[in-house]
Amino acid sequence: MKLIIGSDHAGYELKEKLKQMLNEAGEKVEDYGTTTEESCDYPDIGVRVAERVAQDADAQGILICGTGIGMTIVANKVPGIRAALAYNTYVAQYAREHNNANILVLPGRVFGKEMAEAMVRAWLNARFGGDRHQRRLDKITEIEKKYASAAKQTV
Repeated sequence: MKLIIGSDHAGYELKEKLKQMLNEAGEKVEDYGTTTEESCDYPDIGVRVAERVAQDADAQGILICGTGIGMTIVANKVPGIRAALAYNTYVAQYAREHNNANILVLPGRVFGKEMAEAMVRAWLNARFGGDRHQRRLDKITEIEKKYASAAKQTV
């Protein structure tokens, strides 16, 4: 598995700490920015990470911004992405087990490194439950297709 990570300026410090943890754990991590705490626009980073994850079934993503809300919104605009904003380990675990989230989104300004590391571990260690959860994801995919089709018709 490849981990694609990205943050805006508000998530930069936490991103760097998580990269260190993941590298020490032997994970393959690709950093899609930002590279400083200088102000930048989260949609630019979020869409790059989401597109990369959507292109590779073996890739998972981690996005970080101040609250996590902006990155979640932008990532979920990319077809095939199921980005989940987590604020605790329970939510991170169930994002994978029930929703097969392929991007975990974290708030960089809400809690510290230890909690973020615990959430990443919970998400990475969880496995998708399939069955009734797959049925629900299939319905989400149909909604995504419906609105993608409608958007093409209005262009």
